[in-house]
Amino acid sequence: MIFGYNRIVDTAIAYRYITTNKEILSGEPIIKGTRTSVRAIVENWRLGYAPEEIPLHLPHLTLAQVFEALSYYSDNQEEINAYIERNRVPKELIHPLVRDL
Repeated sequence: MIFGYNRIVDTAIAYRYITTNKEILSGEPIIKGTRTSVRAIVENWRLGYAPEEIPLHLPHLTLAQVFEALSYYSDNQEEINAYIERNRVPKELIHPLVRDL
């Protein structure tokens, strides 16, 4: 009798539109051919913009790029949330007149 075992192989997910470059935003994930970070797209989405609306605000992006950025976020939430937190402006540095807008 031959006994086998299950082997799980991790495979890297290839993203068509997402890349990193240490020279751009210190290696933060961006849309290929741009300086637009996945973080920026996620932050627009978190503000309530539908994915279809985001290219209206970032017209150099296609809807496919936006959806892939959101897909990347879904697969890598901890990483992107860390970038969001790292780039947050501290509340004490925001002028009181615009702090709660």
